[in-house]
Amino acid sequence: MSGKREDYLSWDEYFMGVASLSGMRSKDPNTQVGACIVSGNNRILSMGYNGFPNGVSDDDFPWRRDGEPLDSKYMYTTHSELNAILNYRGGSLEGAKLYVTLFPCNECAKAIIQAGIRTVVYDSDKYADQPSFIASKRMFDAAGVRYYRYTRSGRAIRIEV
Repeated sequence: MSGKREDYLSWDEYFMGVASLSGMRSKDPNTQVGACIVSGNNRILSMGYNGFPNGVSDDDFPWRRDGEPLDSKYMYTTHSELNAILNYRGGSLEGAKLYVTLFPCNECAKAIIQAGIRTVVYDSDKYADQPSFIASKRMFDAAGVRYYRYTRSGRAIRIEV
């Protein structure tokens, strides 16, 4: 008997935990989304969260969800998935797996497909009925990108910093 621990995190728990922790960096008052891109041999390649692009002050631009387009966050924020793809500096993401806390919108789905990411593991699909997310699934299906919902283990992970 080896005596090793039996209660260690699974890969899915670990990487979804990293994605969730990344989402906590978001300054968005309504939605905090995190993403983690992983290689085929379970190495973290990149992470991202939703927020404004580098050099765009999150104090000078709006965080509102409603109002005129130029007065809301939607024209300015970058989603976590796209940030994770753009943050990667190591070459190709071909065959990688993406863990994300919210199912990707159609714009992020395009970037995921173009980057060569082959699997998407998501936690929440709260916008499943909206056209943008239906379109994502159609594109993923057509491009052969596998996607599945993360199965929560119910384990509480506490981090003190």
